[in-house]
Amino acid sequence: MRRLRALLSAAATAALATVGLTAFSGGQAAGATSDAAALSNRWYAAAPYLMPLDNDPPSATAIMDATGLKAFQLAFVLAPNGGGCSPTWGGTAPVSSDTAVGAVIDAVRAKGGDVSVSIGGYGGTKLGQACSDSAATAAAYQQVITKYKLKAIDFDLEEPEYENTAAVSHEIGAAKILQQNNPGLYVSVTTAGTADGTGWFGKQMLLEAKAQGFTPNNFSIMPFDGGFNGAASQTGALTNFNSILQSTFGWSAATAYAHEGFSGMNGRSDTGEYFSQTDFQTVLDYATGHGMDRFTFWSLNRDRQCSPPDNGTTSGTCSSVPQTSWDFAKYSVKFAGATPPTAPPTSPPTSPPTTPPGGGTCTAAAWSGSAVYTAGNEVSHAGHTWKAKWWTQNEEPSAANTWGAWQDEGAC
Repeated sequence: MRRLRALLSAAATAALATVGLTAFSGGQAAGATSDAAALSNRWYAAAPYLMPLDNDPPSATAIMDATGLKAFQLAFVLAPNGGGCSPTWGGTAPVSSDTAVGAVIDAVRAKGGDVSVSIGGYGGTKLGQACSDSAATAAAYQQVITKYKLKAIDFDLEEPEYENTAAVSHEIGAAKILQQNNPGLYVSVTTAGTADGTGWFGKQMLLEAKAQGFTPNNFSIMPFDGGFNGAASQTGALTNFNSILQSTFGWSAATAYAHEGFSGMNGRSDTGEYFSQTDFQTVLDYATGHGMDRFTFWSLNRDRQCSPPDNGTTSGTCSSVPQTSWDFAKYSVKFAGATPPTAPPTSPPTSPPTTPPGGGTCTAAAWSGSAVYTAGNEVSHAGHTWKAKWWTQNEEPSAANTWGAWQDEGAC
């Protein structure tokens, strides 16, 4: 899918590298990164995409403070524009000498967060195309994992690479090697979505994974830029993709959902589709309700309001829908099972109906901080019945938290 990502010029790369060094002057040696935080895989599964060197990159730490987000999907690692089998940021900035992205990673980890790195994306030359085989491709990606001490990586297989059978074989083979050589590495594979789930090339990629005996943590589709219209069309595509996973790998529906992911686009897509906060909530409810493994979006660079809010075009730096900054990031926080800081909603809430005083007997099981709840589960707490809106754990039901995971069903 088209992602409005301009490749860095050499001058921009040098300037941003200087910024990265300045931000960490007096800290670690150039190129070094701190150890990753101990995060659960759920955070890597929820990590939204962030371009750290382009599209007016926002401050990752400011987003963490505003939303409670703890993980970021940094994009994109490509082969050098001039050719060769070595990793670069955007085709121009060699990973081997990078300090700018390393500074971003250090800042995130200093606040208890972590990052995953996405390889590929739309356009550019991918390492699977440039390297001679799976082993060489894996060796190039291992440089990225080692340099940044990664615990998660995303293979974003899109045009034109996923139309190249040999390149896809190299990427899938490399993913399998990395999974074997880095125990516990969280691996996602992201590809184009269609109303039917995914297209012919996406299905061929799944067959290649099956042939190589490779199973990532999830296969994710991007249901946008393909004639989609709101959340209903996206959840329909996810349902159809689940059927494809079942038929390809012989999985049950539940197992397929446990290996399925959603990668959306906030606001206006490249083809003029619109996805609002309400759409994101609907897809989030679907993902948590079906036990899906991943919920992410492109991108945090766009999670800001344009001026005017709908500027009639698709931007790489704002969403083209009315919003407050980082509205969409909060859905990732919810998917991870956390609660965003309480903040005024983007539109005035309607007053809830008055609930008569209790006096009866609560029939739902008592809420427990150690239990895991998914969308639709009911509990009793403080004389009220509460229904979970999404996956949550250790979040006490409270009417005071408008961003909370619990919906008050009334006194009991």
